Amino acid sequence: MTNWWEIEDIGSAPLPAEIRAIAYYRHSAQDRQENSIPIQQEQVREWARNHSVEIIQEFADHGRSGLTSEGRPAFTDMMENWVKKRSDFEYVLCLDVSRWGRFQDIDLSAQFSAECKRAGKQVIYTTIGKPRENDPLYPVYVQFERFRAAQYSKELSEKVWRGCVKITEQGYWAGGSPPYATSRLLLDEKREPLHKLETGQRKGIQNQRVTLVDGDANEVAVIKRIFHEFVSLGFSEHRIAEGLNQDGILSPGGRTWSAGSVLGRLRNETYIGTLRYNKTSQKLKTPRKHNPPDKWVRTPEAFDGIIDSEQFLQAQLILAKRRQKYDPGFMLERLREIYEEYGFLRTSMLKTIESTPSAGSYGNEFGSFDGAFQRLYDKQRKEAREKVLTLISGHFSDVIEYADFLVIDRRFSIAIEPAVAVPHGYDFYWPFRPDFREVIDITLGVFLAHSDEVEILGYAALPRLMLPNKTCRLAVTSISTELFGLNDLKYLLQF
Repeated sequence: MTNWWEIEDIGSAPLPAEIRAIAYYRHSAQDRQENSIPIQQEQVREWARNHSVEIIQEFADHGRSGLTSEGRPAFTDMMENWVKKRSDFEYVLCLDVSRWGRFQDIDLSAQFSAECKRAGKQVIYTTIGKPRENDPLYPVYVQFERFRAAQYSKELSEKVWRGCVKITEQGYWAGGSPPYATSRLLLDEKREPLHKLETGQRKGIQNQRVTLVDGDANEVAVIKRIFHEFVSLGFSEHRIAEGLNQDGILSPGGRTWSAGSVLGRLRNETYIGTLRYNKTSQKLKTPRKHNPPDKWVRTPEAFDGIIDSEQFLQAQLILAKRRQKYDPGFMLERLREIYEEYGFLRTSMLKTIESTPSAGSYGNEFGSFDGAFQRLYDKQRKEAREKVLTLISGHFSDVIEYADFLVIDRRFSIAIEPAVAVPHGYDFYWPFRPDFREVIDITLGVFLAHSDEVEILGYAALPRLMLPNKTCRLAVTSISTELFGLNDLKYLLQF
């Protein structure tokens, strides 16, 4: 006779059904705790055992930031191939909200949880536990934890940035790959040299520091060659790059040299021992941005440079003089000087006059070479426009100045464009750029005498619908001048 509690076939007794789940673990590159994921696994697995939950699959992102879902292959695999496609589990387990992610937009964290919910899975943070049914405070608490996770990253980012600034101010390398032709030298707590760090190596103790020293001897020779050829031999960056490529020397990126890569070396203060930090910034996975020079952190003479300061300064003076050459104000002043000296202007002249930008440069800056010449007479052209406006207002009762054009009697519109005569051999021409915006009916070209005074010689009525879409050059004897030329503004009364 058996007792009431005894089972005849104990092996066939039904076991309590376990809930099935998958689990996700993550630690970031900033987290130096190499056992972080195993520790997470232990705690999540223990919670699963205590709550009769069977973990059927685990996902782990090692050394991955939680600021976004991008760059987390395990998280993406879990969401796309398990959460959305499989129906043989109910829970997604994660140690806490920060392991799920430190999303700066906390709505993104909630969004991924909502995707799990739509797929019939519940995200459970094991340090918080499974929520009670219809618990109104649980969502509030989780949202607060999301805020804390995001705020932690912001505060940590600010601390790291300030730490790097302080290290740079003290004359040490704040981190990252060293510039071309330099190497990182590890210093101990007493700031005595230990050894050079190889690519990917980091200092092991917090109180150690890193400085820069000469790198590969061949690369050091390349930097010295670039500065010598640029400063002493007067070679252009194009010629320097061409010479390096002919000699089979690779650029810092392992490619052929370009003028831009040569200029990058010429402008780099690292080569005279100056440390620079915060030239660019990219906090919390935001797009990288270039900071203005007044935001840079600079520490001169932080280490022995490859190039002496005098040679570097000469290179910067050459570059500064070249930049001035393309300043719009300087370009116009240079054009005025040439015109006053020779009494005429040709694009071909610019090729033979030293320290003068090319005609193409004037075209890029002012729209055309003619446009640059007109800018020399901005004052006269402005006064002429005011005169024409006064004359038009005397002919019509309703003249509205709207934006940069006139609306006449609310029936048609006019754009006024004065142009000063451009000397051309023994003759002159006037360059006009008709306004082809649909709102403009007529571009009124105003012929101005080649003079420092404002003298209106006549007009050209240029209807938008009758002109090719390009700049017009009208000379005294041209057919176009006969076709569109006017002695006064009575023509406008016909509209």
